Amino acid sequence: MSTPPPLKGTPRGAVMLVVLGLTFQDVGASVAVLLFPEVGPAGMVSLRLVFSAAILLAIARPNLRAITPRAWLMALIFGISLGGMNLLFYQALSRIDLGATVTIEVLGPLVLSVIVARRASAWLWAVLAFIGVAFLSLGSVGALDPVGVAFALAAAVSWAGYILASRKTGQVFAGLDGLAIAMAIGAIISLPFGIAQAGSTLLEPSILVRGLGVAICSSAIPYALELIALRRISAAAFSVLMALAPAIATGAGFFVLGQSITLLQGFGIALVIAASIGAVRAASRVPGEPGAGPNALLSGETPL
Repeated sequence: MSTPPPLKGTPRGAVMLVVLGLTFQDVGASVAVLLFPEVGPAGMVSLRLVFSAAILLAIARPNLRAITPRAWLMALIFGISLGGMNLLFYQALSRIDLGATVTIEVLGPLVLSVIVARRASAWLWAVLAFIGVAFLSLGSVGALDPVGVAFALAAAVSWAGYILASRKTGQVFAGLDGLAIAMAIGAIISLPFGIAQAGSTLLEPSILVRGLGVAICSSAIPYALELIALRRISAAAFSVLMALAPAIATGAGFFVLGQSITLLQGFGIALVIAASIGAVRAASRVPGEPGAGPNALLSGETPL
């Protein structure tokens, strides 16, 4: 029996919540780019993770005394992957456009979803995605910075690791406890890099206010909207919608940052989106593991 299309019967309100969440994430990322001249990418990561951790800890209020050593280990692994993923993403974002960065980074969860599908034919989606990235590079205004591409690819690998760590952490923590603790660990890991790059500038009131705005846009609002949407739609439908991230990021880069896009670059982004949706649908057909594939593609918080 064939699997029905993930978006069939999906409430429009839930679709709008997911799209709105992605839009907030990309607006937050755009504001972060505007702060790079003052605090640098590492300083921006520190601000975002510190404020995000504070917000999540205030909401979750985890009972630290009740956490087992195994749970602490999982939170530590999760926090390291989260902090590393954000540092790599923002380093890439400081060198290449927002749309290109997100498009390349999506390769990580896409390949993970293909692996989950356990079908040789599913790798065709990964090949299509890499062809799309090649078009993206050829179609950019000027060549993509190779160092920026390397950081984006490293962030893609980190995102796949983040997804796996997130799923394991979710098995040993209740509610938002695991994410809140991991976010705090990620913030602690990023702080030395941020302080080394930005120094006392991080404490300037105007910087703190804008850093808080990035944290709210990139973490608090999108996460809340995704939680509400996931109560009304399937994991497969959610993952298909999340696959639209490169297109929405490109739009945010164009409207907020004035980053241009060529026809060839747009075609490359479209190929990656098509490959992501195809990989989700292939993974959703994994026998005996309903929802495992889609959850593995794009799950929980994205590193924007």
